[in-house]
Amino acid sequence: MTDAQTRFTSALTAAGPAAAHPKRIARFGRLVGSWRVSASRLDESTGEWVVGEFTWHVAYILDGRAVQDVSVRETAHGAETIGTAIRVYDADIGLWRVSYVEPLRGEYCNLLATGHRKDGIRQDGTRNDGKAIRWNFSNITDTSYTWESYVSDDDGRTWWLAEHNEGTRID
Repeated sequence: MTDAQTRFTSALTAAGPAAAHPKRIARFGRLVGSWRVSASRLDESTGEWVVGEFTWHVAYILDGRAVQDVSVRETAHGAETIGTAIRVYDADIGLWRVSYVEPLRGEYCNLLATGHRKDGIRQDGTRNDGKAIRWNFSNITDTSYTWESYVSDDDGRTWWLAEHNEGTRID
């Protein structure tokens, strides 16, 4: 790693959450660590489910005021970064702002997140084609979680399952 990369990493990452809004920061902060994820994604063009695995790394960033994740899968040519999400708590509106980018698939999403039920997180927004999306974390424990992605073709009147992931903590 070059000195510039080391300085960038040091400036971006944080050792822990910021002191402000500790309960709110904990909403995504409890996911900080590394996870092995079993994933099933619906191929919208064929209607077939594609099954795979990836590793999901989550860390505090921006002096602990935000959480960023990076998804990585192993390929025959080595590790390949899939995408990243940045989640920042916005105290002015009392919600998390979420931005996700996955360049290889051309997926760019913006969502707002809040707690959902006892152990979950609900994220609502749109993807770059304008379709409404809903991403739900549920069954979050210290060692596992479930995440599902729903898409609506009719502005949220009905939803269809686009992806189902199950994560197991590895670090």
